[in-house]
Amino acid sequence: MDRKVVFPQKALPYWLLAPQLAIKLVFFFWPGGQALFMSLQQQDPFGQSVRFVGLENFRLLFEDPSYLEAMWRTAGFALAVTLLSMVPALLLAVMADRVVKGATGYTTAMLIPYAVAPAVAGVLWLFMFNPSIGVVAWWMKRLGVDWNPALDGSDAMTLVILASAWKQVAYNFLFFLAGLQAIPKSLLEAAAIDGARPMRRFWTIVFPLLSPTTFFLLVVGLVYAFFDTFGVISAITQGGPANATETLVYKVYKDGVQNLDLGGSAAQSAVLMAIVIGLTMIQFRFVERRVHYG
Repeated sequence: MDRKVVFPQKALPYWLLAPQLAIKLVFFFWPGGQALFMSLQQQDPFGQSVRFVGLENFRLLFEDPSYLEAMWRTAGFALAVTLLSMVPALLLAVMADRVVKGATGYTTAMLIPYAVAPAVAGVLWLFMFNPSIGVVAWWMKRLGVDWNPALDGSDAMTLVILASAWKQVAYNFLFFLAGLQAIPKSLLEAAAIDGARPMRRFWTIVFPLLSPTTFFLLVVGLVYAFFDTFGVISAITQGGPANATETLVYKVYKDGVQNLDLGGSAAQSAVLMAIVIGLTMIQFRFVERRVHYG
């Protein structure tokens, strides 16, 4: 029998929601509304003249080859970051789930990268892979690998992907570990008694039961790659070399802050928000049907 929560005062639920709604209004809806309004305007860099242009900024945006290239670049970047952050996290969570002694210390150590700011994580990876002073770059040079992210666009994109994925592994690890610990051990013991080997138990029992967690982390990882990797890219490459690592979120900053194209930058932010919202809706609408919830 379900128990229904009854508040003594009808206004109490609204008062409890008010602080969160106020934060949403001030820091999300109000800036978002301003960005949408600015995307319909065109103004000079000094803000002296403003005129309404309707959808002209969006038309110019989708006629710009550099913006279309940034869209495809961002799609590949987001997919690579999401996969490279989820696969190691799942492997580490499986290993951590088997640890008996020192499990708390091991888990805490695995969560340290998530506490590192994106810009700091970018600087750490930049130092490690710097062609002149980087430790990893020095070993790569000893092995005959020609590595220079300052000049080679592929090397720069690889470095940005690795740094961004490393930053997200700890977050995925935490959720995968919680999902693994929620699986009844009796199911695994019954499968082991029936003769199922560890790999078969994982693919037929563990992984299907982890599908809700995997689905959630897939959506969160894509959103992270679209938005929260700005600090990593800014610290490592600033979108270079030759715009090889210029993703949509960094292009919004570059065109708005550096090039002072406020209307075009606002249109880009609106398109980026629409892409992320649409991607999330597609994921929940079509992919969730195939998720096994046990």
